[in-house]
Amino acid sequence: MARKEKLLDRIRRDARNISLRDFEALIDDYGYIEEGGKHPKAIIGIYTMPYKRENPVKSCYVRELLEIIATVYSEVK
Repeated sequence: MARKEKLLDRIRRDARNISLRDFEALIDDYGYIEEGGKHPKAIIGIYTMPYKRENPVKSCYVRELLEIIATVYSEVK
């Protein structure tokens, strides 16, 4: 199993207490981070999700990111 899938699997199992480093690594695996304004934005496919940089990342941001990844990559397959 590749690093990308391991990280995604670990975050799916428990969306609480995810470090900012792991959260942004997941964003970089599936999209990119756009800086500017008050908060950075995760860009994945056609979806844009602003989030607050804090450690650990709030679970609402993690769940939203997982939903976006599932939506974008289920359309591709």
